[in-house]
Amino acid sequence: MEVQVVDYAAPDAAEKFTQSLHETGFGVLKNHPIPQALVERIYATWLDFFNGGDKQAFAFDPATQDGWFSTAISETAKGFTQKDLKEYFHIYPWGRIPPQLRDDALDYYQRANALAAELLGWVERYTPPEIARHYSEPLSKMIEGSRHTLLRVLRYPPLTGHEPPGAVRAAAHGDINLLTILPAANEPGLQVKGADGLWRDVPCDFGTLAINIGDMLQEASQGYYPSTLHQVLNPTGESARRSRVSLPLFLHPRNDVVLSERYTAGSYLDERLRELGVKS
Repeated sequence: MEVQVVDYAAPDAAEKFTQSLHETGFGVLKNHPIPQALVERIYATWLDFFNGGDKQAFAFDPATQDGWFSTAISETAKGFTQKDLKEYFHIYPWGRIPPQLRDDALDYYQRANALAAELLGWVERYTPPEIARHYSEPLSKMIEGSRHTLLRVLRYPPLTGHEPPGAVRAAAHGDINLLTILPAANEPGLQVKGADGLWRDVPCDFGTLAINIGDMLQEASQGYYPSTLHQVLNPTGESARRSRVSLPLFLHPRNDVVLSERYTAGSYLDERLRELGVKS
């Protein structure tokens, strides 16, 4: 099945959206409540920030994982040896944010977090009882009081032609969290790997939202909701000379939430951050 584009306002939106998540790990929403003007303003103002020198004052804190991550300390996807070709800034309401960018960032964070919580409720509602009985608590309860839901502002710099062999903007990976909310970026490139092993472009009309399952929800649902591999390709032609900006929000549970007999949310997050090379 292809990733479904679902009208958020349609009466059967919750059912169709959850079906797409179950079958592909992804769903795309149109006519959603997040203002496109806010998204575009964040793209423009944060691109200016990444192109300037102020970011040096916000270098990431290994203990809190907030702030600016340079291309030199970017993530290395699990199973790969080259770091992704990207820089990014981690935003938490309690963390550091450049003052001139704070209001829009927190406005978007609150809107996206509220929508993510609603969508998690859709997933909870349409989880089959035989799967739901394995949840240690209702999905909607897992995020109550969480301090770990993360807004990441990503910049993929223009390509120079001197990148390390095999390096890509974002190598194939699964997300760590429960759900990821991602507005269409200013440039294409996002692909998802299907059950048949083929890579397909994720529908990314400007103004839509792509939502995908993270590894924590896959773990909690015993694989019923798959955390599908996805990647961001290196562009060619004129697109290679432009930056790509994206704005994923990663919905996280509390650290003490039991995902399975193997993991709590906290132990799983710690393991994955070490694998990514951003925590020692």
